[in-house]
Amino acid sequence: MDEERAKTAVENIKKMELQNTINVITGNAVEILPTLKPEYDVVFIDAAKSKYPIFLQEALRLLSKDGIIFADNVLYKGYVLGDYNKHKQRTAVNHLREFIKLATENDKLDTKILEIGDGLAIIKK
Repeated sequence: MDEERAKTAVENIKKMELQNTINVITGNAVEILPTLKPEYDVVFIDAAKSKYPIFLQEALRLLSKDGIIFADNVLYKGYVLGDYNKHKQRTAVNHLREFIKLATENDKLDTKILEIGDGLAIIKK
């Protein structure tokens, strides 16, 4: 939804001469994802943490047979791993825990959670 970041992304894509391969779509992902048609080889999730379970569901719908999902910040400053219960981030932490559970307990997915940065999930369909 950040127009400045989208503009920077488009500029970088052009510098790499990938504008015929990569499309940048700006807007509310919750509204846009259901309108997209499959198949994508790679999906990158880095958005509202409380929406990660929805994004996972949509990413799986859009993903090709052997596609990969990268989801950034899934450990959210380490809060997801502990007993963090402060009201301000509780919803995001709970939804990220739900996301991790959905990704790791689905026998059709091979999921790895890397404890680098704020956590990176790599999910292979």
